[in-house]
Order: sequence, then structure tokens, then C-alpha cells
Amino acid sequence: MSGEPRLAVRGLTKRFGGLLAVNQCSFEVEAGSVVGLIGPNGSGKSTVFNLITNLLRADAGSVLHDGTPLGGLKLHEVARRGIGRTFQEVKIFRELSVWENLGLAALGRGLADWQPRARSLLADFKFGHLENESGENLSIGQQRLLELSMQLLVQPDLLLLDEPLAGVHPVVRETIAGIVRGQRSAGRAILLIEHDMRFVMDLCDRVVVMDHGEKIADGPPAQIRGDEKVIEALLGASRGAEH
Repeated sequence: MSGEPRLAVRGLTKRFGGLLAVNQCSFEVEAGSVVGLIGPNGSGKSTVFNLITNLLRADAGSVLHDGTPLGGLKLHEVARRGIGRTFQEVKIFRELSVWENLGLAALGRGLADWQPRARSLLADFKFGHLENESGENLSIGQQRLLELSMQLLVQPDLLLLDEPLAGVHPVVRETIAGIVRGQRSAGRAILLIEHDMRFVMDLCDRVVVMDHGEKIADGPPAQIRGDEKVIEALLGASRGAEH
């Protein structure tokens, strides 16, 4: 596996009937790096996430994790390879407590002696006092922290974050930024979708930009900021939303 990127996306293509949702998309995510996947709504970002995790099957192209193709694997097999994911719509068990949610995450991966790590995560995320609170009583920010802690409990080496800041308080945003930095320092590869451009540009090592299903740019934040195609895609989407 020496020299292989943690995640390699090669020519991914997905059609929904006559709609070409993703067209020949390729990029890589190295271990110990954070890559942002940005673009206007409907540009294909979440579809790429779904293709990486096999929630959807690609019409063409491939996804490799440490050089091993993921095609044909079931969802739980992808997860057991060390790939974690959060969603735009938070995925937790709302009727269960915070602690029970963490226990189910550990059970799903056959993780023994998970309790000390769970308590450490709750302390780091500053909501250990809520371990007996049901998921439905948490704020959206706390729910996102719980979903993230459920993924980190099982120590994935590749983490996909789908709009982790959506609907959260600025204090929680800073907590999430700190978590992402800490996970990068620990050697994990992180791919994130996010509309908060300050967060993306301050945090990411590289940024991949999509528009109408195609990758239009890929590079360090400083390069992406000045890319005319990117500016037009993002500003054009913003102007369209105003009318």
C-alpha cells in the first residue's frame, strides 16, 4: 500500500435517467490531509459521497481505498474497511440516549472495551454531561457532534463529512473545526462537503470544485480563490438564489 492515496476516485460517472449527475470525476485524498468538495447545490457533491460509500452504484469509474477497489462491497463492508461518514440529515437514534447511541456504534463494528474512548470523546466534544439525554432532545449542533463521535469511536482512517456545519451554533462550529484539525494531525484522511467558504479555505489542504456534475478545479485554497471558473460557478449560483 506504500505510496497509495488513502482515497482515489477515478472517473466516477452516475446517471439518473437522462440526467448526468456526475461525469468523469477524479481526485485523491491523502492520509493526514483535509480535502474540501465544494460547488453549487445540485453540482453532484453528495452523489459522489454516495458513490464512494456504495450507497449508489457508479455507471463508470472506480473508488479505491488504500489501493483496493471498493466496487461491489456492501455498505457495512465499506464501513468495516475503516471508512466513516456523516450525513446532511443527521443519522442518530433519536429515541435513544447519547450513551446508547455510542454503544450501538461500537456494537456495529464489534468493538470491545469502547467505554473509555467514548467518555474521552464526550469530554473532548464538551457534552459529556448529556450522555443520558435522548437524541431527540439535543440541539442540531449536539446531534452533529453525536453523529461525529459515533464515527470516531470506531477510529476510521477515512472520514467523509457531509455539511458538518449546517444549522449549528458558532461555538459548535469552532468545536468541529478543532476536531477536524485533531483528526488530520492523527493521520486520518478527511473529505468534507461544506458551504461555509471561510471554514473550507481556512481548514482544507486542497479543494475540489464541482459544477453540473463535473470537476472544474482541484488545488490548494489560494489557487481556488482566484480561479475564474470557480468564482463564476459559485457567484452564479448565489445570484440565481436571489431571484
